[in-house]
Parts: sequence; C-alpha cells; structure tokens
Amino acid sequence: MTTARLVDSGLQDGIDEELDRSLRPRQLDDFVGQERIKEQLSIVLEAARSRREALDHVLLAGPPGLGKTSLAYVVREELGVGLRTVAGPALERKDVAAILTSLEERDVLFIDEIHRLNRAAEEMLYPALEDFRIDIVMGQGPAARTLALDLPPFTLVGATTRTGLLTTPLRDRFGMTFRLDYYEPEDLARIVRRSARILTVEIADEAAEEIARRSRGTPRVANRILRRVRDVAEVRHEGAVTVGIAHEALELLEVDEHGLERSDRALLEAIVGKFGGGPVGLSTLAVALGEEPDTIEDVYEPYLLQLGFIQRTQRGRVVTELGRAHIGAAGVQPEHESLF
Repeated sequence: MTTARLVDSGLQDGIDEELDRSLRPRQLDDFVGQERIKEQLSIVLEAARSRREALDHVLLAGPPGLGKTSLAYVVREELGVGLRTVAGPALERKDVAAILTSLEERDVLFIDEIHRLNRAAEEMLYPALEDFRIDIVMGQGPAARTLALDLPPFTLVGATTRTGLLTTPLRDRFGMTFRLDYYEPEDLARIVRRSARILTVEIADEAAEEIARRSRGTPRVANRILRRVRDVAEVRHEGAVTVGIAHEALELLEVDEHGLERSDRALLEAIVGKFGGGPVGLSTLAVALGEEPDTIEDVYEPYLLQLGFIQRTQRGRVVTELGRAHIGAAGVQPEHESLF
C-alpha cells in the first residue's frame, strides 16, 4: 500500500523545490521559531563579521523539514559570502579536492545528509576542517608522494537527520551543534501567514491556525498544505482562503485534526485490526501494509511516537490507548495484555 504523503520522503518535484527556495527566509530575523538557536547564531555571526573571520563549522541536526537547509542559506546571507551545496551520499573522495579548492575565503560549504558521507570522502575532510589543507597522493607504489594544498578558511555547515550515525572524529570537528525542535502551532501559523504573503494568497487568521495545527510541527509540511489549500481556493472558490475552505481542502487531502494522513491511520488500524493492538514485529507489519520496513520506521513511526499513539517494545509495536481512541477502537485491548 503506497500512498502520496505530504511529509518529506526525500523526493520532490522541481516545482516544489523551486517554491521551497522562494519561501526560505533570507535573514535571521525572518526565520520563525527556534529562538535559542537564533540567539546563539546571531552572536557568533556578529563576532565573525566583526573579525572578518570564517565562522566556525556548524552542525544542524533534527527531523526533516524543520529548517536546516534554510539556516544554512541564512548563514551565507548574514555573512555575505558564497555558498556551495552538495548532498552527502553524492560526495566522492575525488570530488572533495575539487570542491574545497574552488572555495573562496570565508565561503560556506553546505553538506546535506552529512551522516551518509562515504568513509574515504569523510577522512579527506578531516585535515580540511581542522587545518584548512588537503593531502593529495601523487603517483603510485614506491614513487608515490604526498602533496599538501593549503585552503582558504571556510565554514562547513552540515545537516543531518541521524546524529547517531555520524562518526566521532567528524562530529568533534564541528565547533557548534544545534538541534532543531518541532514547532509550536503559534510559530507555524506565523510561517503560514508569511508564506501566504509571498505566494500572494489572502488567508484568514483562523485558516492559518487550522493549517498550523495539522502540520505535524513541521514548516515544510505547513507550506505544502498551504499550496494545496490555495489550489482548492482558486479552483473551487474565489481565491481567498477562509477557515471553511481550509477545512474542505484538509478533508480532501485526508489530513485529520492531529495531522495524520491515510497511511498513518492505516498503520494504526492494521495493528489494532489484524494484530489485536500488538505487539507486532516491524517486518510483519511491513508485509501487512505492503511497505518497506525502513519506510515505516523512518517516515510513519516518528510522528506517531511523538503523539504517543504507538510504542516500541522488545516484542514489537503496540498501539496505545490514545492511538486506539483516535481510530475509534478504544475498547480493543492489546494482545500482550490478554495473554494470561
């Protein structure tokens, strides 16, 4: 059972990518939420500007869609320097030297999904991050020699959704590590209103708040829902987004009051209806849903765990009382509670 999802799955069409870029904040003051991180960043950015030095290397961690890439762009804009962007899985050892030697002084190198760097590329980064040099081996066998190339001081900004997969030597070379948290509905409503202004969409405050409540605490999801609500408003109505139109669009998208989509509810219903509420193993659940285990673990489960709708136990996944109540199965008892 594969369904289209509003949450980020790592694959975006070109139009959505272009819109994402257009909605990104340009300055730190325009970045909504994450106040603790913004305060710390504002201090180190001002210090780097005043000393005309490269900013210390920055690691941004957190779930997808919370603004890690946007913060990297903000850092570049605040410093007024160049930016090179590369995806961690695509970076090979032979590419590292070419990218690093093309950087100008104080430029920003942004590596997304940095935990997926291959080991050879990662090890080549070590001297570049610490001493601003790279070592290139010339020739082969006994005639081989090492050539050291000096690099201009630069800033590496790494983004990761899986901090635990970073190796200790790489993680220790970052001078600052920031973990982005899920957003409160109030901050998401501000983001929705800002995005609506950029997209020239007239939206009622109540409609923005309703979209925010169903956006899973994630700005990227809020912006995507806003675009789909805008489509409904333009095609079926006069273009302005009221709370009634927002409800109509959200019902069409099958996004409920907790931000769950059809696939999320199907997971809960499968555990309750087919496995008595659990426990059920991940591989068994994946077969029952027709999904890959990694998709269930990385895409579906995090938000359900955050809401307290499911639990991971040693014996498998269990739907909690909250989860059963959400799908109207409050009277169904989990299997592990009725074994004896």
